[in-house]
Amino acid sequence: MIGPLLTRKVHEALRAAARAGASTLECSLDLDRSTTTVELGDAEWIWQGRRFPYLEICRDRTVYHWSGERFEPVARFTTSLIKLVPTAWGPPTFEIDGIKMLPTAKVSPTADAERKVGLIEPRGKVILDTCGGLGYFAACCLRGQAKQVLSYERSADVLWLRSLNPWSPERGERLTLTQGDIVEQIVGLPDASVDAILHDPPRFGIAGELYAQAFYDQLARVLRRKGRLFHYTGAPNKLTTGRDVANEVRKRLQRAGFAATLEGDGVLAVKK
Repeated sequence: MIGPLLTRKVHEALRAAARAGASTLECSLDLDRSTTTVELGDAEWIWQGRRFPYLEICRDRTVYHWSGERFEPVARFTTSLIKLVPTAWGPPTFEIDGIKMLPTAKVSPTADAERKVGLIEPRGKVILDTCGGLGYFAACCLRGQAKQVLSYERSADVLWLRSLNPWSPERGERLTLTQGDIVEQIVGLPDASVDAILHDPPRFGIAGELYAQAFYDQLARVLRRKGRLFHYTGAPNKLTTGRDVANEVRKRLQRAGFAATLEGDGVLAVKK
């Protein structure tokens, strides 16, 4: 079980209730996935029979987890600063060096994933999830009755975030999660072995190899005929540089053997 998770909003509610003399508070300690009852004291609070201190400093845009001795930010720095970031919707997003990886301004990350997954019609299909992230695509595929989801995530730090995120799906019979670079891993997948593909790569400037013609050729190889692919692109740098990444992607997918059209914030393609 994931231990208590704190955000500034929840921590302020705990402190305010304690200052007001309340003995208990109903709140969420799992990023709004559920509610629970917390006992309040002046210097600490009690949950499930365990005592926890109030934080001296609780920063905005930060999720804190209980390490066993103290609350620490759900963040790591190896080659990049990767952190879990709370949202108004409950399900968190994450950032790499301050760049938000999931849209959250107008829609929850899970609702955004539901829309995109719906484009590939997951029911009964074997689905390749190229860049697993927090697992929201995979979770939506499972709810949509996918036969199997093959998910890959290169970053050990992202997988650590995922292990602490109560909204991320767990591995199981229908979900395999492999730590590995899909550019390297895909060459080991058999021809025509998946029914649909979800490709949600980081920005081109971070992971240009995931936008390369050679990689798209591999996507076409492993996808069955008439199989669907949704490729998230967003619109990075379009206003500042005039570069149209979505159309560049569409043309490369066409060269790989797809019928491809722009769809919302990405490209929807069908293998010919």
